Amino acid sequence: MAQVKRLFVDGLFGQTHVRIARPDVVKHPPFVCLHMFPQSGRNFAKFVAAASTDRVVLAPDFPGHGESDSLDTPIAAEDYARSIWAAVDRLGTLEQTGQVDLFGIHAGAKLAVEAACQRPQHVRKIVLSSAAVLNPDDVAEFREAFSPKPLDEAGTRFTHWWALITQGRKEYMTLETCAEAFAEVLRGGEKYEWGHAAVFDYNLRFPRQLKSLTQPVALLNPKDELYEKTLRTLDYLKDVQLFDLPHWSHGYIESFPHEVADLVCGWLDDARPDTRTATARPVVSNV
Repeated sequence: MAQVKRLFVDGLFGQTHVRIARPDVVKHPPFVCLHMFPQSGRNFAKFVAAASTDRVVLAPDFPGHGESDSLDTPIAAEDYARSIWAAVDRLGTLEQTGQVDLFGIHAGAKLAVEAACQRPQHVRKIVLSSAAVLNPDDVAEFREAFSPKPLDEAGTRFTHWWALITQGRKEYMTLETCAEAFAEVLRGGEKYEWGHAAVFDYNLRFPRQLKSLTQPVALLNPKDELYEKTLRTLDYLKDVQLFDLPHWSHGYIESFPHEVADLVCGWLDDARPDTRTATARPVVSNV
């Protein structure tokens, strides 16, 4: 397990903050981890260390999130994906193997798909978690739920987000973990919902982008609010293995980094996954 270091690289929208671990012996392509909105690469802070036994693992903060520079104006989902490629290029991540594996969760899953569509020749395999296909009514509902809340003396924005983070939490997700996630939301200031807005705009294109993927995909489906909607993704992928994760929900990557690393890296390396932590279903092939 390599030491996790934090650094900044010049990107398309100012500087990009990256967590990265580089082991002494590298046997597999680099692994790029893309966080949910409006949080940061902190989602993967422990996972980066756990997964880096024999591969370079990095978790960038998207522009306007975490410690990456703030945005001057809203950008599109395609721009967020391009910003990740800019960081990968700046770090020289492709120099050894010419390809990376991608791991995206929630909004990061949508952006992992977009990144793969932008540069398919540079993506070997893709891991998606809570990668929901949304219909127009779903999008309208989520837009309402995640519309920016103005600041007021009653702290409405803060109580709203604390409720979102803590509702339905599993016993493994401590209040300290919730507080860390809450702090990441606050980093965005008055721009904290720009990322969600971009991905909501992207949702109606998402199924078409899924259909265009040629890479093998592992679909992780924890029991969160996107559980049923994530199953719709199976209808659009040509080469996919579904991992049903009914005992996990939000915060599972932060709480079980080693178990998730064993599962995900096992799939990446074509090893048998640990079925004690996930119910693996057969490969599903759809056109």
